[in-house]
Amino acid sequence: MKSFYADGFRHVETKILNVLKNFKTGGILIGPGSRNVVKIFDIDGERFNFKSFKQHNVINRHVYKYYRKSKAKRSFEYAQLLLSKGFHTPEPVAYIENFDFWGVTSSYYISRQLEDSPTLMEVIVNQSFPEREKIIREYAQLIFRLHEEGFEFLDNAPGNFIIKNESGRSQFYMVDLNRMSFHQEMNLDKRLKNFARLTSDSEVIRMISDEYAQLVGSSGDYCFNRITEAINGMVRKRKMKKILKFYKFLLPKR
Repeated sequence: MKSFYADGFRHVETKILNVLKNFKTGGILIGPGSRNVVKIFDIDGERFNFKSFKQHNVINRHVYKYYRKSKAKRSFEYAQLLLSKGFHTPEPVAYIENFDFWGVTSSYYISRQLEDSPTLMEVIVNQSFPEREKIIREYAQLIFRLHEEGFEFLDNAPGNFIIKNESGRSQFYMVDLNRMSFHQEMNLDKRLKNFARLTSDSEVIRMISDEYAQLVGSSGDYCFNRITEAINGMVRKRKMKKILKFYKFLLPKR
């Protein structure tokens, strides 16, 4: 086993390891748990978020042991990097990896749990959400700041932004951080393609396009068209995956 704890959390190491021994049966499950499993556990009166990453196939288990950082380690390191640059994410606590001779058998990322906060998804789907347009435009400002730093948040989906109102301004706490790319610079088309996972709601896309265009010094229509193209491309890709999965299911087993 390999583990690493953030400053100030080494004192809960034993209790975190005890939680992992009972991970399957304990805790409060968040979401369906069909892929990665996310649960909340209480430790010494505080709530912690435990994310267990899906087991990999044999090849990827080997890769994540010898050639590439595990998803848990990337989540932890990216969280620390974002915080160091003034962005927000739930406070990282630790990551833990378990191995056998061949590769990684399981990995966990632990962070503080944020309570009673909506996600950007809730803002987008609820047209009567208070200050909805203001929040959506502040989200566009956040993504612009990330792009200016050369950060491409590949899982830029509305469910991965938790919103807290702090001093009259929305603070976006990013989660599901294990997929990020880093660039010396990002051209405009690459930046706009980063919105592909966001939404197909044209009203929301227009708000984001207009706000981002002002920040980057471009045309709102150009940004709207490029974002729409990226979203439509993502939709087609998902449909194709479903079709291929369906036909694979129909093929006779050998």
